Amino acid sequence: MSGYYYHSGCPDQYGAHYLDACSICGKSLHNSDIFMYRGNTPFCSKECRQEQMEMDEAREKKLKFGRSHRKSDSKTSTPNKTVRTGTITVS
Repeated sequence: MSGYYYHSGCPDQYGAHYLDACSICGKSLHNSDIFMYRGNTPFCSKECRQEQMEMDEAREKKLKFGRSHRKSDSKTSTPNKTVRTGTITVS
């Protein structure tokens, strides 16, 4: 679980919490506004949050393009198998 820490039970052994730093630039979020995205991703500013949103949108578009491109390729391409057409008679 990269980026996640837990309290070990010892008073001086607190690990970093996911709300401690911006997910994009790493800036400390203590004593500042926190901008959340997709439920549990913290950012220090609207700009950092927007940057993540744009990256996610680009990734989703790329995935959609890849899926639709593969589907259209499979519909238009001919398989690498030889197919015989005709009538079979069994007696």
